[in-house]
Amino acid sequence: MSNVDAPSGRTCSRTPCFRTPRLRTSVALLTSGVLVLPVLAGCTSEETGTEAVVVPMDIGHAARNKIDQGGTLRWAVDAVPATLNTFQADADVATSRIAGAVLPSLFRLDERGRPQHNPDYLESAEIVDREPRQVVLYKLNQEAVWTDGREIGAADFLAQWRALSGKDSAYWTARNAGYDRIEKIERGKSDLEVRVTFAKPYADWRSLFTPLYPKEAMGSPAAFNDGARSELAQTAGPFTLQSVDREEDTATLVRNPRWWGEPAKLDSLVLRAVPRDRRAAALATGAVDLAEIDRSVADRIAVASRETGNQNNGDSGPDTALEGSGEDQEQDQEQEQAGEQGEEQAQDEDELLAGQRNDAGFARFASEQTALRGFVVRKSLEPAYTQLALNGESGPLADERVRRAVARALNREELAEAVLKPLGLPAEPVGSHLALAGQPAYADSSGALGDQDTQEAQALLADAGWTREGATAKQPGTKAGPEKSAAAGSPGAQSPSAGGPAASSPAAAGPAAKSSAQGSPAVKSPAPGGAVPSSPAAAGPAVKSSAPGSPVVKSPAPGGAVPSSPAAAGPAVKSSAQGSPVVKSPAPGGPAVGNGPRAGAPAHGAVGEGRSIAGDDKPGRDGLAGGEGDKAMPKAQKREGGVAGAYAPVGTRAPLAPKAPAGSKAPVAGPLGKDGKALTLRFVLPSGPGSEPLRTVGDRIRRMLDKIGIRTEITKVAEDSFFKDHIASGHYDLALYSWPASAYPATDARPIYAKPEPATDGSLLVEQNYTRVGTDRIDQLFDQALSELDEGAARELMKQADARIWAAAASIPLYQRPELVAAKRELVNAGAFGFSTPRYQDIGFVKAKAPAHGAGTNERD
Repeated sequence: MSNVDAPSGRTCSRTPCFRTPRLRTSVALLTSGVLVLPVLAGCTSEETGTEAVVVPMDIGHAARNKIDQGGTLRWAVDAVPATLNTFQADADVATSRIAGAVLPSLFRLDERGRPQHNPDYLESAEIVDREPRQVVLYKLNQEAVWTDGREIGAADFLAQWRALSGKDSAYWTARNAGYDRIEKIERGKSDLEVRVTFAKPYADWRSLFTPLYPKEAMGSPAAFNDGARSELAQTAGPFTLQSVDREEDTATLVRNPRWWGEPAKLDSLVLRAVPRDRRAAALATGAVDLAEIDRSVADRIAVASRETGNQNNGDSGPDTALEGSGEDQEQDQEQEQAGEQGEEQAQDEDELLAGQRNDAGFARFASEQTALRGFVVRKSLEPAYTQLALNGESGPLADERVRRAVARALNREELAEAVLKPLGLPAEPVGSHLALAGQPAYADSSGALGDQDTQEAQALLADAGWTREGATAKQPGTKAGPEKSAAAGSPGAQSPSAGGPAASSPAAAGPAAKSSAQGSPAVKSPAPGGAVPSSPAAAGPAVKSSAPGSPVVKSPAPGGAVPSSPAAAGPAVKSSAQGSPVVKSPAPGGPAVGNGPRAGAPAHGAVGEGRSIAGDDKPGRDGLAGGEGDKAMPKAQKREGGVAGAYAPVGTRAPLAPKAPAGSKAPVAGPLGKDGKALTLRFVLPSGPGSEPLRTVGDRIRRMLDKIGIRTEITKVAEDSFFKDHIASGHYDLALYSWPASAYPATDARPIYAKPEPATDGSLLVEQNYTRVGTDRIDQLFDQALSELDEGAARELMKQADARIWAAAASIPLYQRPELVAAKRELVNAGAFGFSTPRYQDIGFVKAKAPAHGAGTNERD
């Protein structure tokens, strides 16, 4: 699957991150053929009782004693890394892959995305004191040494903390989350003990010191900024870095002779840069043995297997390499269903490949197809989800009712099926912004927004003043969202406040195309008890925008509405690599959409009396459960997983239209408008060859919005500019892109949903919140969870935050991204890793003797 639908950067447990004007030092960190799913397991979270379908990793598991010693694995990556330092802004997936193989990872993620201490480096790590300060004691493996023979110890921890603490601006760091909470690091009772004392409690302490660099790479700004970019003189993993050849676009790792753990099976591992659209040829010619692929390449491998009479393309490796899974027989029914779905697609695949034969030339195509018979497709669900993002900066989407209408028009089940069902993967919509199925923190909080309901969506639009009549004539007295969208160089758009004066809503200044909402009609202040819009409001001292001639953002007056989402003004935002949104999706363990949230200003506490936050709490209430507003909540919104106080105030929408008779089709609404201006949204999608799934989903969303009277103008843009020039800079109304899941959501997701705030120089700090919609209460819940050392209590706080993010209706999770990986049949312990961190020392080759029967178990000998 194309990588453009995710913010580019780190892809492990971290989140993506782009550098925006005056961005505080942080990084959020951030795809068929007849492919039979080996195992489909249903799981129930003990903490929440949430049932969800979990897809296991598919790596062609083999016991170490079945793997041959030696050989070279050639692994396709998007690019040779620009830096070897994962804590720099331009780090990428390849950076993280190298770090995972050559540097210490104190904690690894298991198949359900749970951090587990790594016995190769740690005997134990635990909190030994909570009062008066949190203290974590690390007991190191006594055999753990760097390649120069020096023991891994407190000096390495100390150097990394000093570099990443944020206290020395000479270090060009992309993130400092967690490290900025450390007070001191000292040696314990022996050289094998390290004591870390925190100035403020930090729940995600396990995210720190992974990877751990030697003190030589972190000990000075010069070493950190320049030295660690191009070389790693000392390493401490099963492999060590031999070379990075930028002319050949390769990075070569070789077995580490000083490695104390189980030795690597491979002699060497070569990462080779191969563009996505050339991977089928690279696989066929033997240039690579392992590559993430899109559906078109998976279809070719499936057809190649079928043409040779091999019906086991979904299998993961040779028979002799796999230990049969006890769950395989229990899952026969699911496998048969997946197989039937694949057979129904066989004809479509043949038609697709017929066109490719014509384009590629029959001889070359036939040769490649013959070679592709030696590969299998391993598949799982990537630890990332695709969302529909709604830019609430200005225009119609600055009104929460319009955003809610868009969300309620979507049939998320249909959209998930469009992408996942053809692959034989479970097509379940994602129910959380902060965790995915299988993770302990997963809970479906989508009830805070509600399910698909066309009539409810139309009622919300009518309540916001968007009507059929308004598309052709000016309607006096409409009670809609922002009166007009503030364009660069024009006065700010007036938005309503709860009982206070209107404020100016800033618009993004830059070269982007104009939003269709510019110049839209004015918003009237809602009557008492009315809906609270989510665009900025209230009067107060004006803060100038950083862009010349751009609108003025006014700060809220006491008792006024809290501005919900100002947008970035000025030049396009740079991608901050580590886990940054990928315009390739972050891969587990890689910089993906980066790492932790910024060290931001403290939350302002609960919403006070008479104060309201759009999309957050009810007017005049603090959002606590048990209030009268909760009792009056519409039944459709009282869904399990919701949180009291996360819903729109009762009485804010127009009465529902009569329900259509059962079985009848919902009428298609005519174009809606207000004061003669049509309700049209600019929908930005990537145009590259690997982005077909996004365009398919985008077209379905367009048809769904047509039914409620919202028109969309789909704009297809080049993949290399999709994120930087459109998403990060705010030049869109609707967009599809992905964020990675994290084992540490309080840290990694915080920047993605943080309320944008003006900086002292007039620019806007949006962090990774590219929808420009946020609330004080959401920020407060993240801050509380980050300091809560009780894991159950922290998960409950994250659940509350997720419900409020749903209620704000600026980010609508759709489906978990599919992960398709082509692997040589004899290659084992590599493929679609899902959440789990690869064990590089276990990857290797076996001699193929017979077709495999599945992914096998994930147990190790």
